[in-house]
Amino acid sequence: MSRSPYETTYDTAYDTAYETAYGTAYEPTQRVTYEPYEHPCEPYQRYESYEPYEAYEAYTSYEAYHAADTLPYGDTYRPAHERRAEPDPVLPRQAGGGGRRGARRRRARYTERPETSVRRLLPQALVVAFLAGGTTAFVAKDKAIELDVEGRSRTLHTFADDVSELLSEQGVRTGAHDEVTPGPGTALASGDEVEVRYGRPVRLTLDGQRHEVWTTARTVEGALRQLGVRAEGAYLSVARSRSIGRAGLALDVRTERSVTIMADGRARTIRTNAATVREAVEEAGITLHGQDATSVPPGSFPRDGQTVTVLRITGTREVREEPIPFAVRRTADPTLFTDTEVVDRAGQPGVRRVAYSLRTVNGVRQRPRRLGSEVVREPRAQLVRYGTKPHLPSVRGAEHLDWQGLAQCESGGRPGAVDSSGTYGGLYQFDTGTWHSLGGSGRPQDASPEEQTYRAKKLYVRRGASPWPHCGDRLRS
Repeated sequence: MSRSPYETTYDTAYDTAYETAYGTAYEPTQRVTYEPYEHPCEPYQRYESYEPYEAYEAYTSYEAYHAADTLPYGDTYRPAHERRAEPDPVLPRQAGGGGRRGARRRRARYTERPETSVRRLLPQALVVAFLAGGTTAFVAKDKAIELDVEGRSRTLHTFADDVSELLSEQGVRTGAHDEVTPGPGTALASGDEVEVRYGRPVRLTLDGQRHEVWTTARTVEGALRQLGVRAEGAYLSVARSRSIGRAGLALDVRTERSVTIMADGRARTIRTNAATVREAVEEAGITLHGQDATSVPPGSFPRDGQTVTVLRITGTREVREEPIPFAVRRTADPTLFTDTEVVDRAGQPGVRRVAYSLRTVNGVRQRPRRLGSEVVREPRAQLVRYGTKPHLPSVRGAEHLDWQGLAQCESGGRPGAVDSSGTYGGLYQFDTGTWHSLGGSGRPQDASPEEQTYRAKKLYVRRGASPWPHCGDRLRS
């Protein structure tokens, strides 16, 4: 027996859904064969007359008939072919022939309604499923995020996947010194909080040391806390509550330090935020008088744990005159033998007036300190000539004689002596001819005493003491 189109379509759809859900084809344990519906009424007969349809009020309505258990496909979640086969219902017989024909007409119309309803509802179900799936995806991508930028917080909805995409979407620009929490690449989920704090430059002078730092704090107090600067007892150049703009500010901070001041045999330890050693000494109640000083420059910055000693200084000024040594100017003289020097002008020292500071520091006398000087008299240089002429060679056989005694006898020891006739001259009274024969040049009285003695020795080797008949004996005395 052939199956209706609706039965075939339903079985195919059910098998496909079953295979998708369980991974295997559906094999029913029992196939139900549907027999054609036959009404238990009598065969069709010709009726002579019948009452109008409206007169049959006693028959069951369509809704009651459709809700009966005998409807083959009334179960939405269970295929009709899996239901137990049941006998066709026995309808009440109709009084007249017209009633049977009306019942047949209504049965034919009701049998066609299930397939028509399924065809009409299927596209609507698909549209609803598509819209439901799209709405689910839309809702899943949407996130509720709380964005806080510089303390201004707002809740917004976004499809951004991470923090960087959210900030770009909202037009929030950040730099290298800005702080974003969580980090820019962090993935977002609904309910997350994103905080942005802009960096601000601070030109910080901390205990005399200059620094260029950045902070995301919006007040001076917050910046100090963020930078780890101990502010208790510290000096601040601006108020702690002052706000810091995006352009930043200059901040001078002097923290509280422990400084020990040694003065007059006592040690005083104070806590101070002074800018200079001089201020710290004054805070310790110590007064500096006259030439008093400190062991470190008074304008320097006092460091934590530093010890400063106060120096009590007394002193006087003393002026002394000191000699200025003269210089010696030496000039070479080729007419003098190498071991001969002649002082042409004696030197004279000068005079300098010098001022000294005599001090005592904490009762101990210090080495005099020179303050200044002035020259009272300039020194005069000494002029000296030294010989560069080499000595004459020695004469063998004449070195042991008394040549000084002979010169004293002949000329009185005068190198430039000349006799009254003008013929003889020098220490040993040479005549010009003899002088030239011995190798001399010019006049003998113009030569040096050394050269005259050398020529006399050569004459002695040649002729003995005969050239000096009156004084020759002096050579051996």
